[in-house]
Amino acid sequence: MMAHARGLVLERFRWIGGHADVWQIFRDPGTLAAVVRALTGPFREDGVTAVCGIESRGFLLGAAAAVELGVGFVAVRKSEGIFPGEKVARRSDPDYRGTRQELRLQRAVVGPGDRVLLVDDWIETGSQASAVRSMVEECGGQWAGCSVVVDQTVPDRRADLGVRSIITAAELPAWDGRS
Repeated sequence: MMAHARGLVLERFRWIGGHADVWQIFRDPGTLAAVVRALTGPFREDGVTAVCGIESRGFLLGAAAAVELGVGFVAVRKSEGIFPGEKVARRSDPDYRGTRQELRLQRAVVGPGDRVLLVDDWIETGSQASAVRSMVEECGGQWAGCSVVVDQTVPDRRADLGVRSIITAAELPAWDGRS
């Protein structure tokens, strides 16, 4: 399952203008299904009760992973946009670009007894995942880990956040400067 998903990710991955493009994974239903199965596989027996995702690609992958696991989805929104109800918020540490994100989670959607998995397309520094973990724990939930398509974190951070991935950034083809 994981090897199949890895091959599909590599087949559809592109560099465009020096930026990683994983959007083609979403276009093909077979690829999307294989990727979602690979993201959920390592956590299938971990008692996950909810999957959260950070907008925008995390919404797509997280919701699909929640359906695959038969659990609910918890949205984590960035600073803009309507998001009713009482919220827990965190400002992430700077990411690889030096940008800090204001992340928000509805307080009522995570509580004691919840075991929450974060699903996303890419993790670089782990700053956003760490902020989400803090919000989940403030709401009384337990952190199950983080499942991503591409992992670029350092080993200590990977272990701390419980990151599982389909592929590492080092396994991606190098950008050749042409696209």
